[in-house]
Amino acid sequence: MEHGFYHPVNGYWQTISTPTDEHLAAYPEGTIEVPIRPSPLHTWGGSEWVAPAQEVADAEASRVARATRNTILANTVDPIVSNPLRWADMTAEKQAEWAAYRRALLDISQQSGFPHDVVWPVAPERV
Repeated sequence: MEHGFYHPVNGYWQTISTPTDEHLAAYPEGTIEVPIRPSPLHTWGGSEWVAPAQEVADAEASRVARATRNTILANTVDPIVSNPLRWADMTAEKQAEWAAYRRALLDISQQSGFPHDVVWPVAPERV
């Protein structure tokens, strides 16, 4: 069973099992056991976890969505569309599908649900 601990200087940490008395005695003075932190953005308020401001949650969700998008572009799309030999071997229809997919990825931030409800475009079949 996981356990959460908080220390005013060292911050929060979590164990994946119940610490032994020996381990607990080695924790810095002032360490308290706390509920598991709901998210990395929550802060300890002295008696409970405090949710981040909506702006902070939105900024983190935006960062994660864009990072996911960038990974898809770098690992899936760019090796195809940026390779002149692969690109030249595709039909015009297949090139249009990949171009549309790339554009849809670049435009995820324009979706009405962004950054919390992103509808990810589906990649075309590889040739």
